Amino acid sequence: MKMVIGLGNPGRAYKATRHNAGWMVLDEFARRRGAAFHKAAFRPVETAKTSLEGVGQLLLVKPLTYMNESGTVLPTLMRKNGVESRDLVVVLDDVSLPVGKLRIRAGGGAGGHHGLESVIEHGGSPDIPRLRVGILTESRQGRDLADYVLEPMGKDELGKLEESVGRAADALECLLTHGIDMAMNEFN
Repeated sequence: MKMVIGLGNPGRAYKATRHNAGWMVLDEFARRRGAAFHKAAFRPVETAKTSLEGVGQLLLVKPLTYMNESGTVLPTLMRKNGVESRDLVVVLDDVSLPVGKLRIRAGGGAGGHHGLESVIEHGGSPDIPRLRVGILTESRQGRDLADYVLEPMGKDELGKLEESVGRAADALECLLTHGIDMAMNEFN
């Protein structure tokens, strides 16, 4: 089984914010596969199960712990589902990439992203493939990073991000079915 973790923040106030790009991608990926997310009874997480031909079972995970603690739900889910760190993929926002750009990497550091930092810590390895979705716009200039990633987007910006989210869902499927190298060549 593969486990795909989308990073975001819970609650209505954060739904249309830049920091929730990872959740947006997982929502689109699940929608395309006819999968629905359900809140776990005793854990702060929403999950959806689906499958991909040639890959097998997929568990899509949206932690409800707020961004900086995203990885804390992983040890229990990994143990329960027989998933190891090599079976993880993480989808997240990236403020250093312009809206519309994607970056896929096989692993590495967190690059200052606290949600990814938590996933690496609790997922057991820095070698977790990741799909980064660009959220940088001209409106970022001179603004505090925390305010920028947590504020709701305007209609035009949200439209651009939604286009990027569709492409990111394509990239995620490519990464899972054809591997990291092909996904990097096609989508980076």
